[in-house]
Amino acid sequence: MSGASTSSGVRTAFSYCVQQVRSYDYHHYLCLLELPPNMRKSAFALRAFNVETARAMDIASDPRIGLMRLLWWQEAIDKIFSKRLIEHPVAQALASVISEHKVSKSWLKRSVEARINDAKREVSDIPETVEELERYAEDTMSTILYSTLQAGGIRSTAADHAASHIGKASGLVLLLKSLPYHASRNRHFPYIPVEVAEKHGLLVKDRGGQPEIRIDSREGLCNAVFEMASVANSHLEKARALAETVPAEAHPVLLPALPTQVILDTLSRVQFDVFDPRLTRGILGVLPLWFQMKLKWYSWRRKY
Repeated sequence: MSGASTSSGVRTAFSYCVQQVRSYDYHHYLCLLELPPNMRKSAFALRAFNVETARAMDIASDPRIGLMRLLWWQEAIDKIFSKRLIEHPVAQALASVISEHKVSKSWLKRSVEARINDAKREVSDIPETVEELERYAEDTMSTILYSTLQAGGIRSTAADHAASHIGKASGLVLLLKSLPYHASRNRHFPYIPVEVAEKHGLLVKDRGGQPEIRIDSREGLCNAVFEMASVANSHLEKARALAETVPAEAHPVLLPALPTQVILDTLSRVQFDVFDPRLTRGILGVLPLWFQMKLKWYSWRRKY
């Protein structure tokens, strides 16, 4: 009876993970449906973990509560790898994945620690360079792809390199897409680096002499977004240049390259104006049916 109860609890945990990803990361939910059935559970558990940590600060009524949640996840990873029971469905699903497959603890720790460091940043603590944001994108997005490849038993340096580039591209474009949201909450733009802001006339000093990014020039903002989007596009191109050396079984794991491309294409259509309402329509600014057909086409052709 105890074994049956445990099995039922794990199934419930995985169902919860699927619903979380579907509710809060729908384009990746659709990507994960294209994975072989034997890889889906692990992928949904890992992506649900990313949803939990990515949303921790946004759903908290107080930033300190959000940070506490992230610190809880940091400790939870240690407990999971120590085979200690945690009463949380995503943690239970992760524990099941880790007990069945080889998943590096370092990737999961790196992901949550990057979000903790980001949560601790002061308003005036603006990244200096695009490279800083690339590292953040790799720590939070590429690590999920690395872990999914590991859980699927895929050992390929080429696949890991492609995953690195796709994670960086995905992370950068999602930060760009989130700029209006962060501006509405904080009245500043924490994810435009100083070097880019200064180049496009967006960098000012507040009364205390601290650097601050403003959007008095919408043209300047669009130019800054274009520059950062170009970096993301370069990463996609590098990932796709590796396609012939990436094992066929890894291609479905790398499908998140497609939604990243969709965001870049939508940004291009709106002249890189992140405030354009078309960016919020449908799925990443395109019709849901178009997105799903495109995804099916890429999946069928074993492209990413």
